[in-house]
Amino acid sequence: MNLSFKQRAGVALLSLLTLVAVPFLAAFDHASKGPKLVSVQMLSINDFHGQLDRVGNVNNQPVGTAAYLASYLRQRSLENPNTLLLHVGDAVGASPPVSALLQDEPTIDILNTLGFDLGTLGNHEFDEGVTEMMRLIHGGTHPETGYFEGANFPYTVANVVDKKTHQPILPPHVIKRVKGVPIGFIGVVTKTTPTIVTPDGVKGVIFTDEAEAINREVKKLKKKGVKAIMVLAHEGGFQNSKGEITGPIADITKQLDPEVDVVFAGHSHSYLNGTVNGKLVVQAYSYGTAFSDVDIVIDRRTKDVIQKRAEVVTTYHKGMKPDAQIQKMVDEAQAKVAPIINEEVGQTTEAITRTENDAGESALGNLIADAQRWKMNTDFSFMNPGGIRADLPAGKVTWGDVFSVQPFGNDLVKMELTGEQIRRLLNQQFQDPDRIRILKVSGLEFTWNPSRPANDRVVDVRKADGTPIDPARTYTVTTNSFLASGGDNFTVFNEGTNKVVGPTDLDALVEYIKQLPQPFSARIEGRIQLTDQ
Repeated sequence: MNLSFKQRAGVALLSLLTLVAVPFLAAFDHASKGPKLVSVQMLSINDFHGQLDRVGNVNNQPVGTAAYLASYLRQRSLENPNTLLLHVGDAVGASPPVSALLQDEPTIDILNTLGFDLGTLGNHEFDEGVTEMMRLIHGGTHPETGYFEGANFPYTVANVVDKKTHQPILPPHVIKRVKGVPIGFIGVVTKTTPTIVTPDGVKGVIFTDEAEAINREVKKLKKKGVKAIMVLAHEGGFQNSKGEITGPIADITKQLDPEVDVVFAGHSHSYLNGTVNGKLVVQAYSYGTAFSDVDIVIDRRTKDVIQKRAEVVTTYHKGMKPDAQIQKMVDEAQAKVAPIINEEVGQTTEAITRTENDAGESALGNLIADAQRWKMNTDFSFMNPGGIRADLPAGKVTWGDVFSVQPFGNDLVKMELTGEQIRRLLNQQFQDPDRIRILKVSGLEFTWNPSRPANDRVVDVRKADGTPIDPARTYTVTTNSFLASGGDNFTVFNEGTNKVVGPTDLDALVEYIKQLPQPFSARIEGRIQLTDQ
């Protein structure tokens, strides 16, 4: 799991901000020691995705895993007795086998053991539906894993309501008291969740506007005398070299009541540490490769935050020992799934990655699309980039490696689309200017021009032999059940006819790899091309 340079672009910015902030930090430390002041430390993670045993790489150094993250969190907690541990959604979902095959119970167990104080929902908490999500939170029985006690810390979400009762499915805010001083927390999850989760996952619930939900709860908190207010928002954005934050989280934050002090962000797996309209906004990448350390000072008399600062800390292995208690828990989970995940399914000549070229094509995307078209015997196939969650290693490839690539268990769906519908489908890749999603394809090629209007960027669409597709002709296509139901706003798939459901995407990819000549490979072939014409 190699993290790109882009993902760590904020490190240089952080170093610069640290130099500038030294005088402020000295004043902060001095102020926080006053008898009428309370210093609170909040340590947060976001988008952990059950990455209990996956080692990342930052600046050519190993980072991450639950045991190293635990050591960092426990060490930092010793620095301030008034410490709260928070997670900002996607703690589970799209997880590797060590967590996913055990219904993500090991991840919640570890958060319990570390003493987490509060969490909110991410879109991936809905992957297996509301009932299973609530089981992980409140406890209950699963046919595969038996009884689970659930999380021993509360969750908050203000913008998800029951479709029938229109009542929040979880507490819309939570108040924590530190040294007698109340701190309000409001959770929200991206309102785009229904477009990025299967319909069954969000069945029975409605997602409302994030800013409206937050401001509603702020009013309630202020009536209760709470003035120190934090938001856990599973929505993201990006930060440039000037420290400016853009994207959905910035748009939301600009609309918030002035009483909000800190916004903990997530979803975009990016670095954020800056201010928007005077509100501190922070996000710590993803997968436990970093965490946020937010320190605030509250005046006991006014109950309001008078100082705040943040640091994003990378969980480098160097100079830190893994936490023995958490490592034992990870080892136990690994032992339970080992017989399944260690089965060898093939050998690669070199690593096959999901890294896209400028046009949006990737070697791993090509392999997956080929597998799906092969299994369902169709003219073409389409794979969403967000469904490719890991790379295949060089050398031995195990069932667990393939599972990590495709952990959702989506069924394959065969359907019929006309050439005209396929062109419209491909133009839907560009409907969201903030998040262009290039589909991975098999059996066809297409060229697109980024300068053309969003609904007409596809210049031409061809079969693999170079023959243009016929707008009036009907073709058979394969996709997964997420896309087949209009996921990621690819609504043209809803127009498909004669739909036939096949095996899971995981089973198809395993079967495809096994029948390939070994060792196997995949590469970028020019299936997707850019042009300025």
